[in-house]
Amino acid sequence: MSETNRATPAAGAATDAGGSVWLRELPYIAILLLTLGGVGYSAMTRSPLQYYWVLVAFCNCATCIYEGWSRARDRRARWRLIWTQILHWAAFLVAMALVFLPSVQAVADADSTSLIVLLLLALGTFVAGVHTASWRIGLNGVVMALCVPAVAWVDQSALLLSLGALAVILLGAFGFILWVRRKA
Repeated sequence: MSETNRATPAAGAATDAGGSVWLRELPYIAILLLTLGGVGYSAMTRSPLQYYWVLVAFCNCATCIYEGWSRARDRRARWRLIWTQILHWAAFLVAMALVFLPSVQAVADADSTSLIVLLLLALGTFVAGVHTASWRIGLNGVVMALCVPAVAWVDQSALLLSLGALAVILLGAFGFILWVRRKA
């Protein structure tokens, strides 16, 4: 009977841990979703989203501070964490502002600007993950970096993807018509 009593609290703890796992992972998932949403939107509209990426950088900074806070044991370490992350992400914002200068925009189109900013964001996120010793933030940086060639490939293969989607739709419609005729 004592084994049953031991199993019950463990099962309850696993359920509680399962619910809190999503809560603990929420900042990292939110950053990833913001990034993927920005990539998708900029790919569709073909316009650089300067202020959107600033917002993503601020969210990244807050997430990095959140991640490192529990590891910083004293007040001095926490202040160091805050200032290093603020300076780190300020450097990213300065680099991004340089990309959006009119002289740079004269030679770069909206697609390349979006890819450059995404690459800068990926690098900044990965390095922030290294500095905060967070594999989650580092992994977000890697996923962001992998989005750069993926977006470039989708841009280059738009006609091929459109034809493939059209073929799938036509085959689906043809199959649906055959299915309806067999039912009738």
